[in-house]
Amino acid sequence: MVYLDFPLGHTAGRAHDVQSQRAVVVAALRLLEESRQPGSTTKLRQRWSEDDAWKDGVMRPKLNVDRGGGFDDDRVERFATPQYQESEDAALVTGNCPTCVWLEE
Repeated sequence: MVYLDFPLGHTAGRAHDVQSQRAVVVAALRLLEESRQPGSTTKLRQRWSEDDAWKDGVMRPKLNVDRGGGFDDDRVERFATPQYQESEDAALVTGNCPTCVWLEE
């Protein structure tokens, strides 16, 4: 396992940060190649920010004082179809993806 202490949804690094994402993938491949026992882990040194204050608000609804104290749902919208980081990624999809069998034709 390669561990990256980033918010959920950023498993391979920050969006559009190709250098960071490449470092995560290279670390995972290196561990796969060099690991000699099950359960091997590597914690990457990349940091989401200078401190861990970002963790205080993760997975917690935000109180909206302006609307009588109710909570805001600030989750990212979910889609029924795959979303791609770059339009070029979508162009590479052929429809014969063995890991995408759950998608409706």
